[in-house]
Amino acid sequence: MNWARKDLLGLEELSKEELGLILATAESFKEVSTREIKKVPALRGKTVVNLFYEPSTRTRVSFEVAAKRLSADVINIATETSSVKKGETLIDTGRNIEALKADIIVMRHNFSGAAVMLSRHVGLSVVNAGDGWHEHPTQALLDIFTLKEKLGRVEGLNVSIVGDIAHSRVARSNIWGLTKLGARVTVCAPKLLIPPAIEEMGVNVTQDIDEALKNADAVNVLRMQFERDGETAFPKQLEYFKEFGITMERLKKAKKDIIVMHPGPINRGIEMSSAVADGAHSVILEQVTNGIAVRMAVLFLVAQANEKIKNGPFASAQGHPERQKGFEG
Repeated sequence: MNWARKDLLGLEELSKEELGLILATAESFKEVSTREIKKVPALRGKTVVNLFYEPSTRTRVSFEVAAKRLSADVINIATETSSVKKGETLIDTGRNIEALKADIIVMRHNFSGAAVMLSRHVGLSVVNAGDGWHEHPTQALLDIFTLKEKLGRVEGLNVSIVGDIAHSRVARSNIWGLTKLGARVTVCAPKLLIPPAIEEMGVNVTQDIDEALKNADAVNVLRMQFERDGETAFPKQLEYFKEFGITMERLKKAKKDIIVMHPGPINRGIEMSSAVADGAHSVILEQVTNGIAVRMAVLFLVAQANEKIKNGPFASAQGHPERQKGFEG
């Protein structure tokens, strides 16, 4: 199939076939990182703007490396020193970036839905690098890519997601992607960190960590996001580790070849022990490596689709949100 979306806003809206296309494209791009000269001309002449309203190291740097390996020019905008501090709105910021003839905005924002809103007001491509508690599509894609690479498949796998489900955009994107590709997903957390009606997303729910690990092929351990709520809303850290932390002792009761994942950064001694994080079951650093290939694939696909849109029958509507329904990503 051909990719037809100018944006990547979330995995909820994607089909199984679209997910498969991203993963297949990422697989072809991963080889680039093994070359002596780690660069291809796929986005030569294009400009990618990283617009981050929240702190980030892994995601921002990963997108920057991915864009440069595609030969794109990269601009990083630090919102704390930009016109945002003077009161400029998100839409005005986006339109000004578009007026500078950039091609793709990679955006992280603290409000859910911000990427969708921006995409409706600009003609350039928008890639969601995390919006509030909503979605973080490329993190989930690299998680799924790593699962497939390590275990050979996604369909039929048992994947447990453990930790701060309530505040996690990573959890939501993983659930959408994994279930569409045929995996069975279990979420495990203290009751106050499990969102209401999450079962409607097609997952099993448990508050027993041993049950979550028992039949799991993989466990994706989430960061406890203390900055997103008052600490009184969270279990005490030592109590959490005692009840839900991933330790070598707990892994001994799981499948022999279970893999352990984490989106980073890890709170060692809270979400998992250092022995697990640095041990044989861990694929955490491989996730970081795979993030480059996945983000290369996403940038390439949205840029390619937007070129077709600009040259297609709806080209005159580009940039006019009220007329974008025919090609909106």
